[in-house]
Amino acid sequence: MSPEDAIAALQANANPARAEEMRRYHKADRIYLGLTNPQINSMAQDWREALDVPGRVALADALWQSDIFEARLAAAKLLTQARLRPNDSAAWALIASWTPDFDSWAIADHASMAAQKRLIADPARLDEVETWIASDHLWSRRAALVSTLPWTKQNHPKPEELANRDRILGWAATLVPDHRWFIQKAIGSWLRDLSKHDPDRTRAFIAAHGEAMKPFAVKEALRLLKKAEGQ
Repeated sequence: MSPEDAIAALQANANPARAEEMRRYHKADRIYLGLTNPQINSMAQDWREALDVPGRVALADALWQSDIFEARLAAAKLLTQARLRPNDSAAWALIASWTPDFDSWAIADHASMAAQKRLIADPARLDEVETWIASDHLWSRRAALVSTLPWTKQNHPKPEELANRDRILGWAATLVPDHRWFIQKAIGSWLRDLSKHDPDRTRAFIAAHGEAMKPFAVKEALRLLKKAEGQ
């Protein structure tokens, strides 16, 4: 599967009317083809099955560089897989290199889902993610939280997983003064997911930082806890 063949396959399913709606919605200046997520999922799955890991990385790189909206989503989906053997270092390096290019939530979130798999495979990569917090780039800062959502989900975390959870909560605290909507939303969503598995840490974070957060982010963080309490 060459990049040219992959892009041609995407273009063959183009829906111009839907593409124009997507352009208006996402507000980022690039080519939109108007494909649905199930269509992109189906093609990406076929390409994953046909290619070895180096081939997937090479195709993902080329698709990303095309700057076509659906091609960038497909690039992320090509690398969204729990295990990439024999070595996933090239996949991680590519995903991390995309971060400065993020300019819309859909592309950023798909790439961050691919990042989640690679971070679980090697949590030492959190050292690199931590550098994103210091960036002036909105989407890089946000990606540090979206990419680390797996650390909200462990019901019985091991000591090292708890240490990483606390580390990421520290990043969230650093981001609290950034009142841009997408940052506050990311903080609230991270805490909301955490509340299902670690309500005490969620409450402690809000007690310490809630007054400095936007009210909607606090509401989102506590939404499931208040629902469970019947409030």
